[in-house]
Amino acid sequence: MTQEPTKVQTLVVGGGIGGLAAAAGLARGGKDVLVLERAPQFAEVGAGIQLAPNALSALDRLGVLDKVKKDAVVPERKIYIDAVTGQTIATIDLGEEFQEHYGYPYIVTHRADLHTALLEACQESGLVRLETNAEVLSATNQADGTVLVKTLAGAQYIADAVIGADGVRSNLRGAIIDDTLVPSKYVAYRGTVPIEAVGEDVTSSPAVLCWLGPNMHLIQYPLRGGKLYNNVAVFKSDAYSPDHDNWGTPEELDARFAACCDAVKNAGQYLSRDIRWPMYDREPAGVWVDGHVALLGDAAHPMLQYLAQGGAQSIDDALAISEELTRTDDVERAFAAYQDRRLLHAGNIQRLARAAGELFHIEGVARNVRNYAFQNHDPKDYSNLDWMFMPLDRAPQERSYPA
Repeated sequence: MTQEPTKVQTLVVGGGIGGLAAAAGLARGGKDVLVLERAPQFAEVGAGIQLAPNALSALDRLGVLDKVKKDAVVPERKIYIDAVTGQTIATIDLGEEFQEHYGYPYIVTHRADLHTALLEACQESGLVRLETNAEVLSATNQADGTVLVKTLAGAQYIADAVIGADGVRSNLRGAIIDDTLVPSKYVAYRGTVPIEAVGEDVTSSPAVLCWLGPNMHLIQYPLRGGKLYNNVAVFKSDAYSPDHDNWGTPEELDARFAACCDAVKNAGQYLSRDIRWPMYDREPAGVWVDGHVALLGDAAHPMLQYLAQGGAQSIDDALAISEELTRTDDVERAFAAYQDRRLLHAGNIQRLARAAGELFHIEGVARNVRNYAFQNHDPKDYSNLDWMFMPLDRAPQERSYPA
């Protein structure tokens, strides 16, 4: 006997940062929400995450900012350094003037802490039901304006609205957008160590260090109130092949970093060699919505990490979609408004993230030209960041996108 589908108001596919943020926002607006997560438990993979003022504004409006800031670090500056020579290329001052300009600081925090804050907001709302071991295979619009959702385990749901927040390898995206993942040929290795392990040269004041070198870079910053130090090493693999996974090895990592200055080479000891993170994105899409199904976060706009905006954009999505669904019971109207608010902007960040990666990893004489050009940058000139860092409520239609 076939079991009748379970009826739900709003169903969120994916319990990562974007999915939980959307659920928390919807609950804040009085909506009943079911979140289906494919993993055995709600947990976030990875270590550090950078959150610019746009994300903090959204988290504030979602009611979770105080929890997120509890163990976060507010860096004083972001420093770009040549990974080979050790020479400082440029600095962005993240102090009082930055915070006054945007209304919020720039913070770095542990992904698990951010995820926990969002999970607790959902649990405390009394309106969000959370289920694990529930991989969603499909979400199909029905003639009556509902959506039929089917899981790998055979469960079925009928929802008024479905939000696909199931990541870069989304099962729901294929029904809306016909595309494939784009390999960057770059891979990341991560590691988090006690702050005492890294030495006084990087712990005297909190900063985000961005070491830029030929076909590689290294990001470092403190976490959890300065108790931990996060390290992310990224490099291009000459052995890349779509036919196997034997590329981007630890041996390649060491070879790529061999020509770097001592501070960068020494960071290799802080990295976990057991897990590699191949980096993919997709082409910016022209649509995220089909009827009563909408994509969010990496399912909608997976981007390379060079602008540190992947998580922030997912949170911005969550705020926008929860606000629009709270304003009206017309799901198609709400999803259309959400797409209008977010699609162009997130697509531009996808494109610029690729360009930033090319600039980070440039070789030869061009690297010297980049370094020279960056050295003329005023640390307190934020004009090139406004379009990306301004909160959503600061007139998105007035954003000026860089050429």
